[in-house]
Amino acid sequence: MKTMLAAYLPGNSTVEMKEVPVPTPGPGQVLVKTKASTICGSDIRAIYREHLGKGPEAYQNKVAGHEPCGQIVECGEGMARFKEGDRVILYHISGCGVCNDCRRGYMISCTSEKRAAYGWQRDGGMAEYILADEKDCVLLPDELSYVDGAQVACGFGTVYEGIEKCGISGKDAVLVVGLGPVGLATLMLAKALGANKLVGVDTVQERCDIAKELGLADSVYLAGPDTLDKVLAETHSGEGFERSIDCSGNTHGRQLAIRATRKWGNMVMIGEGGTVEFNPSPDIIHDQITIHGSWVTSSSRMEELVELLVRWDIHPEDLVQHRFELKDADKAYDLMDGGKCGKVAVVYDEEIK
Repeated sequence: MKTMLAAYLPGNSTVEMKEVPVPTPGPGQVLVKTKASTICGSDIRAIYREHLGKGPEAYQNKVAGHEPCGQIVECGEGMARFKEGDRVILYHISGCGVCNDCRRGYMISCTSEKRAAYGWQRDGGMAEYILADEKDCVLLPDELSYVDGAQVACGFGTVYEGIEKCGISGKDAVLVVGLGPVGLATLMLAKALGANKLVGVDTVQERCDIAKELGLADSVYLAGPDTLDKVLAETHSGEGFERSIDCSGNTHGRQLAIRATRKWGNMVMIGEGGTVEFNPSPDIIHDQITIHGSWVTSSSRMEELVELLVRWDIHPEDLVQHRFELKDADKAYDLMDGGKCGKVAVVYDEEIK
């Protein structure tokens, strides 16, 4: 193939399809045949509806999609680990590789001018092929599907990082606020880690229904004026949750998560954007609550996660409710923009079901 179909986001809630050249890998690079690419909420907020942000971190009219997974079909010179035929997830930020954050595996936090996100500053997964750096590849085990891998590329990796920061075990009651794809992933992983009790909250009935239908939570509540009282009643003597996780990015959702956290408990903010207002003394200080901020994950922790998914025999793919072919990417983004569904994926070949 000399050319390939690719999707771009003009920033006016539309998708533009183009025929573009198939790239050729240079030294230390691979050409990946895309098998699945899921849509992230950040793409909807910051690119699809309108182009937000300025400078080097803004969308630069590249092929969309930062949650890709596929198979290496061609390698450039100087490969150190991966080879043709390997199934890989792409860590969606390509960092400089030599700064302190990159050496820790947190390319998301790289501040070098060389930093480039797939689907934002360099071509991403909404195309038939992706040109990637070998250092950005994470091996996808045979037991996991390409759609599983696409989910790990951002959403599940981000959730796993937050969960590891606050710590979840069989001793914990866990509250998850915001039941979009990230919140649903949080419930799935917290359940796999043995959380004693799982409660979810969202402002959208359809999202609450998805959590119930998939059996991810013991109780699910549609947010309202008495939500705090309702979720506290789910805990021992109304004392609150040992672990609370906000995936909403909304001030009211974050306030709920903070105030529902038990004394000496941990709360983590995963949801992007928005603000939060709280009273430090009664809400945090007097109850000795720890609040964590968590942004994406490291490449090493992503590798750890895929191993655990195989061990637990769970599949992030189960949260993907809708699949589209690349030619129908406009329909995929429009559906995701509606905010009333689970995860949406653009899939290829055998991943179409």
